[in-house]
Amino acid sequence: MKLCLDVGNSHIYGGVYDAERLLMTFRKSSRTGASSDEYGLFFRTVLRENNVDPDLVSDVVLCSVVPEVVYTISAASQKYFNTAPFILQAGVKTGLKIQYRNPLEVGADRIANAIAGIDRYPGENLVIVDLGTATTLCIIGKDRSYRGGIILPGLKMSMQALESGTSKLGSVEIIRREACLGRDTAESIQSGLYFGHLGALREIMQRVQLESFDGDKPRVLATGGFAALFNDAGLFDEVVPDLVLNGLKIALDMNLKQKKSRL
Repeated sequence: MKLCLDVGNSHIYGGVYDAERLLMTFRKSSRTGASSDEYGLFFRTVLRENNVDPDLVSDVVLCSVVPEVVYTISAASQKYFNTAPFILQAGVKTGLKIQYRNPLEVGADRIANAIAGIDRYPGENLVIVDLGTATTLCIIGKDRSYRGGIILPGLKMSMQALESGTSKLGSVEIIRREACLGRDTAESIQSGLYFGHLGALREIMQRVQLESFDGDKPRVLATGGFAALFNDAGLFDEVVPDLVLNGLKIALDMNLKQKKSRL
């Protein structure tokens, strides 16, 4: 079995694969300062609670946008699963042609999403939208080229900016609004968050289609915690909640295969 971990700014999103089957998923706060024992005990406990034997985990793979957590989780992996984790980072095999000026700047979670997207729809132009702490768009050509991306503040980050930068605007539940006009402060904030993000994504995707794909419509995949909010907005061809986990598993398999071929 393979334990896959996406370490984000707010949460660790994890899952366990048995061959090609995703057995379970979980989330945990990715706060810094937690010890390797805290992480290791949590991982083993959450697996047991989901009827997965942690002793059957043979490989751990992770990507991270929080560098200070990587060492701690690596130590937890070695102590509690008796294996050093495979870390998706610069220099490992991905199958992508990264066209960033500095490929090291591309987040490992975005690379994992791109790997999974290409595996799911080979030979197609893709836009992958990840709606998490930040909202990111990855632009991928049918030739497996990672052409670039767009990053904007996520919904929760935008709400927190309103809360911290004003004296009278507080936090609200982030929901999909039916009507644009708000009738109180909470509704007005919710409307601004939802329709503001919706408008930004529509404008960005129109420009990407013209600039990157000569007007041809790419396939648009969405993932991340807030993707379901826009399910019926006509933005996405498919919402794939576990895209990053699948990309991690594929990257691990790819590199294990390469390692065996060298022996």
